[in-house]
Amino acid sequence: MDDRSNTIAGWVLAGGIAALGLSIASGMYFHSPAPHEPGYAIQGVESGEGGGEAAVPIGNMMATADMTKGEAIFKKCTACHTIAQGGPNGIGPNLWATVGKPLASHAGFAYSDALKSKGGTWTFEALNEWLTNPKKYAPGNKMTFAGLGNPEERAALLLYLNSQGSNLPLPSPVEAAVADAAADEAAAAAGTAPAADAAAPAADAAAAPAK
Repeated sequence: MDDRSNTIAGWVLAGGIAALGLSIASGMYFHSPAPHEPGYAIQGVESGEGGGEAAVPIGNMMATADMTKGEAIFKKCTACHTIAQGGPNGIGPNLWATVGKPLASHAGFAYSDALKSKGGTWTFEALNEWLTNPKKYAPGNKMTFAGLGNPEERAALLLYLNSQGSNLPLPSPVEAAVADAAADEAAAAAGTAPAADAAAPAADAAAAPAK
C-alpha cells in the first residue's frame, strides 16, 4: 500500500514539475512586450509631446490659412474654454481678445505658477509655440492638451483667435529666398566658428617671436 502511495505521489510531483516547466517555456516563447503607446488615439489630440518646433515662419502660414477651418478646430477647445466676449471661465480661461494680451492675465482665472512666471505677451509667435507644445512652452502648466502638430491647423486657429476681439495686423510673410539665406548663414556660422577659434591660438603663437 505504501509503495503504491509513493508511486502515485511521485507521478503527481512529476506531473506538476512538467506543467510548471511547460508554463515557463510557453511564457518565454509567446511573451509579448507591453506597447510603448496606447493602442488607440483620441481624435484631435496629438500623442507624445505634441508637434515639433515650427519650421515655417508664422506669417507665411497665416497668409494662406483658412479662418473657417480655424473656427472648426476651435470646437475641440470648447470643452475647456469659452471665447465669446464676457463669457465665463471654465476649466481654462475665457479666450476673448487673447492675441496681444499679457500671459496669465484674464481676470478671475487661477493660472499655474508656471504660466504666471513665464511673462511676456501672447504674440502670434508665442501662441504658435504654445499650441505646438504647451508643456514645452511652459513646463508645469495646467494645460492637458498635448499640442497641435499640424502647422496649417495652428495657423488657421490663430487666424480665428485673432478675429475674436483682437484683430491685430498679421505678421508679414518671409520670402523664401530670405528665409533660406538666413538658414544658410546660421549653418555657415555654426560650421566656421570652431575653425576660427582654433586658428586664433596659432596666429598668436606665430606673432609672439616678433615681439
